Amino acid sequence: MHSKNSAMVEINLLREPETLPQLLSLGEVFMDKLLRNKKAIILFVAPAFLLFTFVLFIPICQSVYFSFCSYDALTKPEFIGLENYKQLLFQDKTMRIALKNSLFFMIFSCVSQLIMGLLLAAFLMNINKGRNFFKNVYYLPCVLSSAALGLLWMFIFSPKLGINQILSTWGIEGPLWLMDVSGFINLPMKVIAFVALWQYVGQSMMLYMAQISGIDKSLYEAAYMDGATKKQAFFRITLPLIRPMVATAMSLNCIGSLKFFDLIFNMTEAGPNHQTEVLATHLYTQGFKYFKYGYASAIGVVLLALCLIMTFVINKFVKVDSYEM
Repeated sequence: MHSKNSAMVEINLLREPETLPQLLSLGEVFMDKLLRNKKAIILFVAPAFLLFTFVLFIPICQSVYFSFCSYDALTKPEFIGLENYKQLLFQDKTMRIALKNSLFFMIFSCVSQLIMGLLLAAFLMNINKGRNFFKNVYYLPCVLSSAALGLLWMFIFSPKLGINQILSTWGIEGPLWLMDVSGFINLPMKVIAFVALWQYVGQSMMLYMAQISGIDKSLYEAAYMDGATKKQAFFRITLPLIRPMVATAMSLNCIGSLKFFDLIFNMTEAGPNHQTEVLATHLYTQGFKYFKYGYASAIGVVLLALCLIMTFVINKFVKVDSYEM
């Protein structure tokens, strides 16, 4: 009898669509009661809170403590105050190279992915045939293994293989792509930055495409009726409305580039002579090769501080206005 009544209710719902708003209002009342129930709130929040506490917050606190200690994981940490930071800032030449390369990598990645991601998103949103194909082509490198891609590009930029082998057939002697360390920003870092742009520009493109697809098409129709060109519509409608996503993508690019590791390690192993070191590779070397966990923790704290500072700067200076789309 109960199942029969349920079936009748479903039939009535299909025949009487005016009952749908009533169901929605009942759902809102149920959610209001659920949100007022403190036990239910604790039940839903507890897993995420525990995961955040044990996986993120506690390790960060431990790293901050170890950064003030001499610690090799075999003996108890010995508190030495600011010695690790003094050595890091005033004595460690490799740290200066790593900081310079990380800042270059962050600026290049943030600017290039912002421009290229926007251009690709605008281009793909204005074509109908082949959109999904090109979208998959540009996004595919993001989901591939960075270790495998690093080895692939290492062979491509090898002195006797890849690009140089092709150039030699035309009588051109190619440069040492991954070994020429002359200049303030050396050639290997520029090559790695280009490869990182190729790998991750699809991520920015997908973020911008998702935001652009949510813009009401009537805005463009009204602009075109008033005589606006596609270029004017892009700068006057698209850019202002996707500014929240621009801020999000810039934050993700900055943080991701500051902690970038795998592609650099697989292409150059931070060489030659530490000239392609970044903060993440320097941290790895000090912690897992030399077992200076206290010193590596100090590098990690500096890296964390830079990520927080850049996030604050972007949120402060990239002004985001709220629009209803």
